Amino acid sequence: MVYIIPRKFKKFYDTWNVQTFILFSLSLQTILILCAPSRKRTGNVIVIWLIWSAYLLADWAANFAVGLISNRQDDPSGKAGVPEDRYDILAFWAPFLLLHLGGPDTITAFALEDNALWLRHFVGLATQVAAAFIVFGQSLPVNKLWVPTVLLFIAGTIKYGERTRALYLANLNKFRDSMLKPPDPGPNYAKLMEEYASKKEAKLPTHIEMIGEPNKESKAELFAEEVTKLEDAVEAVGHAYRFFNIFKGLIVDLIFSFRERHDSRLFFQKINSEGAFEVIAVELNFIYEVLYTKVVVVHSILGFVVRFISWSVVVAALLTFYSIDKKGFHKIDVRITYTLLFGAIGLDTIALFMLIFSDWTVASVKKYMDISFIRHIANYYLSFKTINWPPQAHQQSPQTPESINCLEWVRRILFRRWSEYLYTLDFIEYSLKERPKTTSLNVCDYLWCVLICVIETFGLKDFYDRMRYVSKKPCTKELWKFIFEQLKEKSKLADDPETAKRICAARGDWILQDSNWNSDSTNLMSYVVDVDYDQSLMLWHIATELCDTMDDNKNSQPVNNPDGSREISKTLSDYMLYLLVMQPTMMSAVAGIGQIRFRDSCAEAKKFFSGRDLKGGGPKETSKTQEQTQEPMEARKAQEQARKTPEHKEACRRLLDINTDVPPVAVKGDRSKSVLFDACILAKELRKLPNRWELMSQVWVELLSYAAGHCRANTHAAQLSKGGELITFVWLLMAHLGIGEQFQINEGHARAKLIVGK
Repeated sequence: MVYIIPRKFKKFYDTWNVQTFILFSLSLQTILILCAPSRKRTGNVIVIWLIWSAYLLADWAANFAVGLISNRQDDPSGKAGVPEDRYDILAFWAPFLLLHLGGPDTITAFALEDNALWLRHFVGLATQVAAAFIVFGQSLPVNKLWVPTVLLFIAGTIKYGERTRALYLANLNKFRDSMLKPPDPGPNYAKLMEEYASKKEAKLPTHIEMIGEPNKESKAELFAEEVTKLEDAVEAVGHAYRFFNIFKGLIVDLIFSFRERHDSRLFFQKINSEGAFEVIAVELNFIYEVLYTKVVVVHSILGFVVRFISWSVVVAALLTFYSIDKKGFHKIDVRITYTLLFGAIGLDTIALFMLIFSDWTVASVKKYMDISFIRHIANYYLSFKTINWPPQAHQQSPQTPESINCLEWVRRILFRRWSEYLYTLDFIEYSLKERPKTTSLNVCDYLWCVLICVIETFGLKDFYDRMRYVSKKPCTKELWKFIFEQLKEKSKLADDPETAKRICAARGDWILQDSNWNSDSTNLMSYVVDVDYDQSLMLWHIATELCDTMDDNKNSQPVNNPDGSREISKTLSDYMLYLLVMQPTMMSAVAGIGQIRFRDSCAEAKKFFSGRDLKGGGPKETSKTQEQTQEPMEARKAQEQARKTPEHKEACRRLLDINTDVPPVAVKGDRSKSVLFDACILAKELRKLPNRWELMSQVWVELLSYAAGHCRANTHAAQLSKGGELITFVWLLMAHLGIGEQFQINEGHARAKLIVGK
């Protein structure tokens, strides 16, 4: 008989399958506890996919191993390769798998949807405990390892129960219910009006006088005066924890009172941009850990007690196993058991250190932070989590991988709270690389075309585009400061609900209506008011790219670029296109038919570029000798523009050379949703303004804040587990500055007083 699987491999599998899978399960737990926090620090698809794979395999491996152990016990003749004296140790391994099913503290849910499956995990808790108990019961009454087995049953049940409870508490429905206040019927209106009517019937002069809530601003103003500047990282964590407890309801679309708005608004209007960024970064980290880890379950008095019990019984099981006579057990099985015991203790110890050195601990023991020694240690540790802003353009050249020291790499891998990068997509570059080639094709070109067809057939085109066309830029201090200052100035105007809603709904028109721009930008208003949001974004993105490229031409008119407005505009432009095309879930509330517009615009651009020779005509790139003689700011610009090929520059020039006296819709109709040549008209209008970059940068901040304010809150929360996004920081900053629709900022409960007499 011919066997598909060789007999020796089958015999090896039958003998060692349990040992292999239980060690595999332990390895997956180690990978998860060490690597799961990395997903909040990177948007790399491969890293996130590896963590996702380990997350899924961890439960599967533990369940499968329990089944293998049970199958071994159903074979008392030993045909499965298990001598009867090894059944005791197999039964001892079953509760280890309960520990593994409980999972590490660093990840309970991979996505928000996993929290909704808490009931399934609860049923799994009951069935797995029952399965492990049956395995243990079959080894009785002669099991000489029954004492350490029972101890591990206690630890395993606790661990699995912690995970189930963490999923239950992080479920968005339960999360919302936990923050709802008791029903509030308000003052007794009926009783007051009865008294008012009776007085009127008695012909007594009566009126109602409304008395507002006293001192509604005094505490907030006093607090704001005390925090004009954050002293250190410990203080930032304290404020972030306070605002987290107030604003965590944003995740489930709760509303807030005027007191909470006033307090937050005053605080963020007083501090500088760096302090605001640090507070928001810590606050978002709190949100991430509440939704995706065991922190809520563990970080409490009951949680500490239960965790201590769990750790103690595992240590007790180790000591008990060490003291038992192991005669009759296979040496390899004994070594595997020690590996499992020390692995369980080691994982719990790592989790304990992560718990101690966390933002939660710093916020919880705030009263001890007045001790200088403790505060110094806490600040030193928190300094590793604080963002190291890239060097400013006027100070030195941008960071390169070679210029980053070892300590900075350690910080980025182990400590940072989010990815600290923006992902960008350039429409012109994408269209140029995707256009069909007009020259003769060689063998490699044909193979490449076949590969693209295969990729599209299997639905991997989006993944391929992300890997090839999406680049990333560090989030710079200048960019964040500009966004912060723009939103803070608008916040000062948002004193009433109507104004706050108007500012939140603005997507370029607020800036264009400003007195500083109104006279110069009349022709631009239609590109933000008379078009959909996705259309406006595409128009301004292509126009920004055309202006940016053509402004490098030596023959172009000089243009004002205050505070790096040009670099800010280009970065936000590419970032917003990335969100529209590559992150459709984040833009789903405002995207409209953005995907269709992008595809149609790309098709028209590829058609336009494929029929023209774009090899020449671009300005020569700056040589290294010339670059060294330039000022640092100019050198940085030269480095940025060196990435644009002569073909790219020529393509932009050819687009602007097209006669656009007649609007494209009058010639082509409206079947195609391409905005390519409409964007060329916009670019020509912008190029007439000497201060265009200052205007464009402010328009892009409005486009960004509009998308941030209209993105669903749970989508912001979901993105925290994928490296985070700048748009989420903007969303939370807008809420703290009182810009949005989450506030009931009219008067709260007023006290009505019935006045009888004149």
